[in-house]
Amino acid sequence: MGRARTSNGSRFAGVVPLIVGVVSALALTGAAVYTVAESQCDPGHYVRDGRQVTLVGSCVTGADLREAGIGHDHERSGADSTSPGDLNR
Repeated sequence: MGRARTSNGSRFAGVVPLIVGVVSALALTGAAVYTVAESQCDPGHYVRDGRQVTLVGSCVTGADLREAGIGHDHERSGADSTSPGDLNR
């Protein structure tokens, strides 16, 4: 009995999806790196002071968070707080 022969066409057809996937991943990675590099923002960091957590730096301000409904005072609003300092309660 001889070896089964496969055509080069079937090998090529199996490699094409792999190549397309790798090229797509590289393009998306490049776009993400470019976006972050051009954002002109401080990465920011969180500072814990007792029970309060404050975001220092970054492009997001407290006013932006309040407009989005994040970080409302739990006692005043009567709603569940979603501020970073309340996540560990």
